[in-house]
Amino acid sequence: MLLKYFYDQKLAHASYMVGCQRAGVAVVVDPGRDIEEYLAMADQEGFKVTAVAETHIHADYVSGARELADRVGAKLYVSDEGPDEWKYQFLDGYDSEGLHDGDHFMVGNIRFDVMHTHGHTPESISFVLTDQGGGADKPMGIFTGDFVFVGSIGRPDLLEEAAGMVGTAQSGARDLFESVERFKTLPDYLQVWPAHGAGSACGKGLGAIPSSTVGYEKRFNPALQFSDEEAFVQYILADQPEAPKYFAVMKRVNKEGPRILGKGHHHKMLDVDGLADAVRLGTVVDLTPSPQFAQGHVPGTINIPLDMLSAWAGWLVDYDRPAYLICRPEQLEEAARVLHKIGVEEIAGGYDVEAVRASGMATETYATGSPAELSHSIESGGVQLIDVRSQDEWNAGHIDQARHHFLGRLPASAEQLPHDQTLVVQCRSGARSAIGASVLQAAGFKNVVNLNGGYTAWKADGLPSVKPQPAMSS
Repeated sequence: MLLKYFYDQKLAHASYMVGCQRAGVAVVVDPGRDIEEYLAMADQEGFKVTAVAETHIHADYVSGARELADRVGAKLYVSDEGPDEWKYQFLDGYDSEGLHDGDHFMVGNIRFDVMHTHGHTPESISFVLTDQGGGADKPMGIFTGDFVFVGSIGRPDLLEEAAGMVGTAQSGARDLFESVERFKTLPDYLQVWPAHGAGSACGKGLGAIPSSTVGYEKRFNPALQFSDEEAFVQYILADQPEAPKYFAVMKRVNKEGPRILGKGHHHKMLDVDGLADAVRLGTVVDLTPSPQFAQGHVPGTINIPLDMLSAWAGWLVDYDRPAYLICRPEQLEEAARVLHKIGVEEIAGGYDVEAVRASGMATETYATGSPAELSHSIESGGVQLIDVRSQDEWNAGHIDQARHHFLGRLPASAEQLPHDQTLVVQCRSGARSAIGASVLQAAGFKNVVNLNGGYTAWKADGLPSVKPQPAMSS
């Protein structure tokens, strides 16, 4: 047997290839949309990809299951658990098998046993692997998907938080408790292969270690220390990270079936003469580093540097309009791959950043200032400070005069802000607030300033901040 691990750092997404060397066939577990790496690895190792196994309908990235089925005819092994609204809808025309608790399937001489591990989502399943080709009669490990992570477990509130399915968080938490109790009965020696690592919004406190064992997680995973269901429910629903709004889009896309991109899919650079129409009709994302963007950019564009694109495009790009990129030509395909992975389908093309600058269209700027330069205006109320950090960061401490508007929801909440006052945007270091400054300018705010160094620099200068006091019980 061969086990290969793939990790998409931008999405904190882990996927796997399991190959039977005797039969020369392989299965990909929880594949991402960019399937070329799987096909290249299979070719390198002398395998044919004949199957795909998915633990659930993913919400945080576009699955590559349909792309593999379409490209190489891989059989789809997917969950048939859960309610009707969470059934795969694109299986007609593909070789597929809907799986239930207790089922098993073979890929060559490797056996996969199915456990229904609901809670994160109603249809979630896990795969227990036994290498029968190697003579084993006991399992080696379990692919847990978004059920059990290293140091954490999948959150049960995504359907409610991201998809608006009211009441599902509580019921999901109770289902998750049941699944956790079952997980604890597995042999301690089993390896645990999850679908995410540190940085994923699918749970809280995920570890950066790629794999673990059942026994280790039973001993050290905080979420596995509860024997009381009510205490578990209270723990698992508290302090979860913000659920990106695009998660609801991903659930629908992966349920209905992502668009097939096809071999050789690519994008083109466009003539800068069409940029004004692009701003009017779509979302134009400028990938320029923020200090350069601040010094001159096209009005109506938003700034998300390439290394922050995967984290923030899903919050800030309008999925119902075409997306355009201002970038260096060599950045276009990398950026488009990132956007496709989070379900941005209509990527209309890119504009060369140098041609944009030469065109004279980059007429808008915004100012920046240090805490020392801005503290008097902030403290006196001469400007309005906007803190775009997460709720947890805000709760841990913030500047007294700030108003909290989380960056991901800033496009929707910007209408609450005053147009007749200078807005100073602040985060921890100045990177997210730079994105926020561009969002506010694109929304029509003229007087916008980015606080250089953010809250960290403010505190380093010894300037005052507050930490909310917990509510007193009566």
